[in-house]
Amino acid sequence: MIFTVKTIHKMKRRKLLACLLFIAMLNLQAFAQQQAKNPVIFADVPDLSMIRVGDTYYMSSTTMHMSPGLPIMKSKDLVNWQMVGYAYDTLANVDALNLVDGKSAYGKGTWASSLRYHDGVFYVSTFAQTTGKTTIFSTKNIEKGNWKRIDFRPSLHDHSLFFDQGKAYMIYGSGKIKLVELKADLSGINTDVPERILIEDAGLPSGNAGGLPAEGSQLFKVNGKYYLFNITWPRGGMRTVVIHRSDHLSGPYEGKVALQDKGVAQGGMIDTPDGNWFAYLFRDNGAVGRIPYLVPIKWENDWPILGIDGKVPESLHLPKSKGMIPAIAASDEFTREKGERDLPLVWQWNHNPDVQYWSVHQRKGYLRLTTGRIDTSFLTARNTLTQRTIGPFSSATTALDLSKMKNGDFAGLGVLQKNYGQIGVKIENGNKSIVFVNATGGNAKLSSAIPIQQNKIFFRVDCDFAERKDLATFFYSLDGKDWKSIGDPVKMSYTIPHFMGYRFALFNYAEKESGGYVDFDYFHLSEKPSIQGKE
Repeated sequence: MIFTVKTIHKMKRRKLLACLLFIAMLNLQAFAQQQAKNPVIFADVPDLSMIRVGDTYYMSSTTMHMSPGLPIMKSKDLVNWQMVGYAYDTLANVDALNLVDGKSAYGKGTWASSLRYHDGVFYVSTFAQTTGKTTIFSTKNIEKGNWKRIDFRPSLHDHSLFFDQGKAYMIYGSGKIKLVELKADLSGINTDVPERILIEDAGLPSGNAGGLPAEGSQLFKVNGKYYLFNITWPRGGMRTVVIHRSDHLSGPYEGKVALQDKGVAQGGMIDTPDGNWFAYLFRDNGAVGRIPYLVPIKWENDWPILGIDGKVPESLHLPKSKGMIPAIAASDEFTREKGERDLPLVWQWNHNPDVQYWSVHQRKGYLRLTTGRIDTSFLTARNTLTQRTIGPFSSATTALDLSKMKNGDFAGLGVLQKNYGQIGVKIENGNKSIVFVNATGGNAKLSSAIPIQQNKIFFRVDCDFAERKDLATFFYSLDGKDWKSIGDPVKMSYTIPHFMGYRFALFNYAEKESGGYVDFDYFHLSEKPSIQGKE
């Protein structure tokens, strides 16, 4: 709006001030709408490790027992992230990761990783209870992958890979934080150099007595000083960020509480090309999982000061999120062009898949899941294909061709965690029925069967994570248009035995004889509760 001198003289001063105030409010509102909001990712992306190379940020995270594993994402603005790859396809070929002989790797697999860039090479290291080893992956092109791999014992808990003055180290531990030097080729611990205790009890600054010992170490060097981030959880308190500082890698270190708000903790810090700093952390947020937050940092007396007056802000002076679909989770028509991946990066298998029993090529435009053995539970079935659920609301829809199922087969759509939910078709004595399984509380309960005659069926599940409702509601349709709910909503709950947010899951397993298969026509994902069949 332009005010000429003539106009100003004609207007009363009060009206002019009101008009200017109104314009200012509009500008502020427009500015607020352009800002990023916390959490920056409303999905399970825990144990963040982050680097910046030029104007591009890269991040690794944890997906434990999933295959492929150790996801790598990139961003230009710290808010909008997209998948670029995984460090490995298969962690190890062992019974627990293959879901055989009654074994599983739920809650295990690979845990917190450490992402680094040093002398033109990208490194990401991790550790696994399943193998008892520490693993270092390296590549010169993080987006193309081709990771080289080194494994060694022991498994160094929550370690931070660190390069300093021509040598490589790992800082690790729980409560007692230790430092080891690595061999020059990173193939193991240099046993010629004694292990050193950096901090006897890293949780002391938080008054940690009997709670979670300090862990999740991430070490940084800024202006010649060393800063060690840890998470601790004092008994009766909340997840807390503790930072220790030293002038020397080997110490001594002084520590203090850096953030204690909303349970947002565990991570590290990152700078922007224009000199701003942020802490990247995550929050336990119920069934959707552990979700990332960014917290602004200012520097005072060589200490990073986290938050706004010690609090995690709702808004950030960063670009607005464009949403997580399709960068982190996505719909899929299962149609592949020449040269495309068989499965986009948003997909992960529950444990290692058996590659001979799935295909997106045997029938064009469909995902085929074939049964290769006998299973009796959603949690023990192999070749279950998953994606993250996303909050505050997400809905998944699929359609199945049932014509080649065998007696005892069970196929459909689920939400995967220890307390899972499933909707699917079961074949009993040649008869097809829609059934619903609710494993709330850990006990799977089967709803009464709904007989059907047709060979195509549509399923949908709506997941409501707003204000931690954590409810999954299941639907079926005979035509993809008229939807009917089935059973009671599943009360989703984050459990430590699985240690992962809920996953949308496509499944097919045999309870009596193997060799049957189903074809999934599509997987449609929405953040709105209005999805109706195949758009």
